[in-house]
Amino acid sequence: MRASAIEFRLRYVIIAALITMGFRSPWIEAWGLGQRRSVLAWLALELTRMGVAQFRTAAALAIVTGTLVAALAVVLRVWGTAYLGAFTVNHLTMQAGAVRTDGPYRFVRNPLYLGTWTITAAMAFVMPPTGALMTLVLLAVFLLRLILGEEAFLRDKLGEPYAVYLASVPRIVPRLRSVLPHGDARPRWGHALLAEVNVIGVLVALAGFSWSYNNWRIIQVILIGLGVSLVVRALMPMEGDQSLG
Repeated sequence: MRASAIEFRLRYVIIAALITMGFRSPWIEAWGLGQRRSVLAWLALELTRMGVAQFRTAAALAIVTGTLVAALAVVLRVWGTAYLGAFTVNHLTMQAGAVRTDGPYRFVRNPLYLGTWTITAAMAFVMPPTGALMTLVLLAVFLLRLILGEEAFLRDKLGEPYAVYLASVPRIVPRLRSVLPHGDARPRWGHALLAEVNVIGVLVALAGFSWSYNNWRIIQVILIGLGVSLVVRALMPMEGDQSLG
């Protein structure tokens, strides 16, 4: 059930492939499974059909919902990266240092993976419904395998302090209050914002361009954000922050 070292190394490639599959949804034309309309459009039509609201209001509700999901993902990713460090977040191998008990790691063990699934859920609003469902289910399975692999690695490397952390902080569903003492880490917000440009780009795409009701334009903005993030990652210095928790 645990992810292998090669899966961890290629995690971004695998996640990108799952997201691309969701957008393309080749089974729609090949086998007639589903329809080539976005979740935003489908949700607005369903709310209208059920008499919840008129179409324009239903469309606005769908857009606001997608935007809120993206905003939550930005908070999780930027907050987690600010405390963990962009070097560790983007490293190709698992890293082990002091157990992290600052920031979001006081309330949930895997805020970054939770943020990854959440930002994909935001992008799923622009996918066909069948593609969105397939992507989110497969991504959840893959992220769980990554989490189990990292937990085994950290348990072996960090020993008792990490075992105490495992018992004190939930894996996926955040706890509203923490019983852990504060650590001494200081967040690096500037680095975190730069490292998470792609996630911020998804929020900008949904919040600013969904109102055009042009699905391809939203996807273009998401792709632009991804391109900018790749350039930023190539240029920004990555300091060796090895802490993980």
